[in-house]
Amino acid sequence: MLAFQLDKLRGYLSSIYKADVKIGYVSELGGKKRPRKRLKGFGYGVPYVINFVVDGERKRVILETMRPEGFGHDYFSDRAQVLLWQHSAYNKLPRHVRSVDVGALAGDGNLKSVGDCTEFFIVTEMVDGRPYFRDLDRIKEQRRLIQLDRDRCRSLSDYIVQVHAVKREAPWLYTRRIRDLVGHGECIMGLIDSYPPGLEYISEKEFCDIEKKCVEWRWRLKRRAHRCSQVHGDYHPWNVLFRRGTDFTILDRSRGEWGEPADDTSCMTINYLFYSLQTYGELRGPFEALFNLFWNNYLDKTSDEEMLTVIQPYYVWRGLVIASPVWYPHLTIDVRIKLFHFIKNVLETEKFDLKDVNSYCKG
Repeated sequence: MLAFQLDKLRGYLSSIYKADVKIGYVSELGGKKRPRKRLKGFGYGVPYVINFVVDGERKRVILETMRPEGFGHDYFSDRAQVLLWQHSAYNKLPRHVRSVDVGALAGDGNLKSVGDCTEFFIVTEMVDGRPYFRDLDRIKEQRRLIQLDRDRCRSLSDYIVQVHAVKREAPWLYTRRIRDLVGHGECIMGLIDSYPPGLEYISEKEFCDIEKKCVEWRWRLKRRAHRCSQVHGDYHPWNVLFRRGTDFTILDRSRGEWGEPADDTSCMTINYLFYSLQTYGELRGPFEALFNLFWNNYLDKTSDEEMLTVIQPYYVWRGLVIASPVWYPHLTIDVRIKLFHFIKNVLETEKFDLKDVNSYCKG
């Protein structure tokens, strides 16, 4: 178990900010604000809020590492790769939380930029805001929209239009992103590996069939490198912090700067389906309105109808996430069954029909 001492944390921050740092408190994100002399268990994915003063200015940052178990994070080098990339990429995307530094914990508990390290960590600026999924929770409870819901949905669609407008001619990066979609530990095969055996709503044979279909889709998509665009990579309601109105910040850009725009559109829009299945058993009511608003706005501003012919395996990946008993242990069996109907049916669809989503959720 990793741990570090407060004086070593202060020394590290002083080296980053090139001035003497005075730490006010360190606490787990969401926990009580209290000073700690030693942080036990650090290195297992627990984010810490650090409040400090440097040159008379009060600052807050988040310091965290990654959990090592599964999803392609098993080895120290796996986690180092992700965190080094995040530090290099966060500050290139508009409205993304800023990364301050990436460093490492040495065996003696020292924190330094890189060296004889035992675990990497990342430090990002602390930003205020309320996660977007809280809005969806409220809509689920009240079963109605307010104007702010429509405004925020449109602003999220506008934002990702802006992100995807940046193109790059890099077929090797696009091909890698498609390969990672199928085989990466955080993506389709990694998600399938995380499901426990003996489930009543999905069998190993069905998982095998899904993987085979996704390999076929890989060969369809890998030659469409003309679509290579700037992407976020994990654009979902838990990674959006709203403040007043439509002012927001994005968190946790993932898995590469360049790829397929369908990655981001599937990631956000499947959550409208997800919440609607829990509320109505189908895509209906306020969540159907948000689903259509996001998509219609996106397609009106990009004219990217081709996306509907490549989004299928991306919806499969995101469907595997939200159907997972690991990530969502309290879902009903009925919702999980409908999500797996959705996964299997979209794999058989040449062009995703935005008006026929409910038919994909049926056996």
